Amino acid sequence: MSTTTEVQPVLQAVDVTKKFKAHGARKGRVVHAVDEVSLDLYPGRITALVGESGCGKSTLARLLAQLYPVTEGKIRFRGKDVDASHGRAHRRHVSHVQLMLQDPYSSFNPLATIDATLKRAVAIHHPEIPRSERSDAVDALLRQVALDPPRQFAEKFPHELSGGQLQRCSIARALAADPEVFLADEPVSSLDVSIRLGVLNLLRSLAQDRGVALLYVTHDIASARYFAETTAVMYAGQLIESGPSEKVTQQAAHPYTRLLIDSAPDPHRGADAPRTVDVGQPPSLTDPPTGCRFHPRCPLATDICRVERPGKTAVDEDHWVRCWNYDAAPAQAD
Repeated sequence: MSTTTEVQPVLQAVDVTKKFKAHGARKGRVVHAVDEVSLDLYPGRITALVGESGCGKSTLARLLAQLYPVTEGKIRFRGKDVDASHGRAHRRHVSHVQLMLQDPYSSFNPLATIDATLKRAVAIHHPEIPRSERSDAVDALLRQVALDPPRQFAEKFPHELSGGQLQRCSIARALAADPEVFLADEPVSSLDVSIRLGVLNLLRSLAQDRGVALLYVTHDIASARYFAETTAVMYAGQLIESGPSEKVTQQAAHPYTRLLIDSAPDPHRGADAPRTVDVGQPPSLTDPPTGCRFHPRCPLATDICRVERPGKTAVDEDHWVRCWNYDAAPAQAD
């Protein structure tokens, strides 16, 4: 298993672009779901991908999981290009990279018990385990996600479990592959607030104890600060800021990041505290704005914002932003 001492990323998106054909539209019209995104995931580290609904976060996670083929760019696993959208190559990829979905109820067969679902996962990823020992393997997986005694949960159907319990079963199913990467797509957004922290703490302990790279996809920038070492902010299919979570949330450089922070509940923020003004809705991804895609909503937008996409500007050594109005350091060429 990988360790946190490695300096090389285990999974990478390299200038990845994904375009979907727009349904019912005239010929050639496409949705620019992800546009030239690069992201590195490191063993034993948690990276949060933050943005509002429809910005391309889930699409990027599915590209990393190879559920969608990329339109342009590369997905790399341990430095090697991956093209695993189907067949044996896809099965090999998912043995290393596991995707956990937002709604656990939609990701389980409602007619199969938890035991049957997890036994199938064990059989797929560990065919060397004989049928007679698969129940023991299922029990071990359920104990790893704090569902004990395991038979109490294994013999139930999905609808007989709470959302939190079923999401833990989803994590157990992912663990059956002994993966090197977890892609957690809004893993707690469908759960009661009272049980979200327990699921997040479970994911964090698994990432740290097993040296797994974890991508945490969320619209909640407050939980990203608590949960992840690194936060990358996505807007309209593009990454616009990235850095250590504490710096991104406490020293946000992009107006959109500040808008996300202002929209998050904060009992310590006074009613008179200055807020970033939101002046509109997200753009259509079938006809995205030229220049900086945030400029139609940005109170700081200037003429160059409307015509030219900003390059990366270094905020400090490990924190960067794409914004023409941040001038602490010269823009770097892409």
